[in-house]
Amino acid sequence: MPKWLKMCVGILLLPVCLATVKALWIVLTQPGVNAATRIWLPMLAGAACWVVVFLLLPKPMWIYVLGHESTHAVWTWLFGGKIKRFKATSSGGHVVATRSNFLITLAPYFFPFYAVVVVLIFIVGDLLWNWRHAYLPWFHLLLGAAYAFHVTLTVEILKYRQSDITSQGYLFSAVVIFLGNALVLLASVPLLTGHELYYAVRCWFDCNHDIILRVARLL
Repeated sequence: MPKWLKMCVGILLLPVCLATVKALWIVLTQPGVNAATRIWLPMLAGAACWVVVFLLLPKPMWIYVLGHESTHAVWTWLFGGKIKRFKATSSGGHVVATRSNFLITLAPYFFPFYAVVVVLIFIVGDLLWNWRHAYLPWFHLLLGAAYAFHVTLTVEILKYRQSDITSQGYLFSAVVIFLGNALVLLASVPLLTGHELYYAVRCWFDCNHDIILRVARLL
């Protein structure tokens, strides 16, 4: 798809971005979500711990690059591709794959790789050793730190010219990255707080329907 067409798609998706923000706000403010302090307090503590490390200590760029390139690899496998070459160093990395598309290219900027790793490890541990009763606060602490790691280092890396971004076009990349991060949060909040994921999905569709009608009236 040529860049000019991707730019047009990015412009058309701007109302979807607004609808997603509205849906996320509704989900975050629904009864019971803000009251789940047993979840938010350790997550915020974990995020705060990571921010202190991020601000005061050398940034672990090799760990970030490893997660970045691993995300390319995971999404390549999800789309049925194969990895031919993988490289990750503190100064950069790359993946050579048999398949590529805009999601594979931009996934590291919205897919929180290490947060997903924390979730998968906890799920396996809970199934095998019933971690939920003893280690649930530690899970939320590590999840908060891992997600803060994703956000801070993604913002840090976006300060510099990225071939992933330039290859897709700046506007289209910005819209996809924003939507990807917002949708991850929209799906994660209900799962963490014990609410129905269906409610978040329905809310997202309702908000999009509403904003599309508003745009149609303006046109």
